[in-house]
Amino acid sequence: MKNQIRNCTLLIFFLIIWGCKKTEEQIVTPVETYITEMISIMETNSINRKTIDWISFKEKVLGKVKGVQSFNDPKFNSAISLALDLLKDSHSFYVDRNDKDVSGTISSVSCYANPLVIPNPDKEIGYVRITGTEIFTDEAGVNAFAEKLQNTIKANDSKAIKGWIVDLRSNFGGNMWPMLAGIGPILGGSTNGTIGYFIKPDGTETKWNYLDGVVNGINITQYKLINPNPKVAVLTDQATASSGEALVIAFKERPNTKSFGTPTCGLSTSNKSYKLSDGAYLFLTVSTMADRTKKKYGSSVIPDVVETDQQVYLKKAIDWLKE
Repeated sequence: MKNQIRNCTLLIFFLIIWGCKKTEEQIVTPVETYITEMISIMETNSINRKTIDWISFKEKVLGKVKGVQSFNDPKFNSAISLALDLLKDSHSFYVDRNDKDVSGTISSVSCYANPLVIPNPDKEIGYVRITGTEIFTDEAGVNAFAEKLQNTIKANDSKAIKGWIVDLRSNFGGNMWPMLAGIGPILGGSTNGTIGYFIKPDGTETKWNYLDGVVNGINITQYKLINPNPKVAVLTDQATASSGEALVIAFKERPNTKSFGTPTCGLSTSNKSYKLSDGAYLFLTVSTMADRTKKKYGSSVIPDVVETDQQVYLKKAIDWLKE
């Protein structure tokens, strides 16, 4: 009888210990929940979602934060950087609710270029340089950027101009729509208003429309060139990136257009922003940029005239515009 009581006591003891351990193992920290939220968005929407081993992905990323209780723990940022790296798109990034970039992928792409040599064309050649924009831009900021760019075009326009240089070198990207709206007078539209596409892995297409002066809903008074439909020389370098590359692609297949310089950075893919539960944003690469003929890019955009010496390709561009 005593043995039976002793055995029952031991059994109850081990059951209690086992139950406690099981409960401990099942506890999921807020940090783990947050990282799981992010991974779920990636698994559903990433441009590479069909080629990623998500079981291994989750094991590696969640393993970084197993049992981590604080969002200030360095392992939290380490897990985010690892997840971005494992996406293998070189373009996705994360911005926390304090607007601190914790990206771990864009820096892996070489987007460096030498200091620019600015062309000095004569009165027959118009010149406009487009720099990048902010990631977050309100409607007033969008319109102000586009209008400022058009005012630059207006100030440089004249009856003598035979062609334009559109300088996209060192354009790091940002919001592509005000850039397209601003350069609209020189870019012009197409027969159906389509100037490019975003194409997802499943073939879903989103058009870039420029029609009657309206680009993606940005409707500002469009300046009209004195000599419409001009020849255009587009300048690129290795620091032309992301939305800067979108502008290069928008000029592809435009009549009387030729590009000069070096291949672009190689981030010609599209990001979509996803707001996370704490107010942070995941900017996730979801599609590939394509020109108006639906030719897809996704990597560096190669100019028509490849040349590393700036003086040489600037002369070639000006000579071509005057032909």
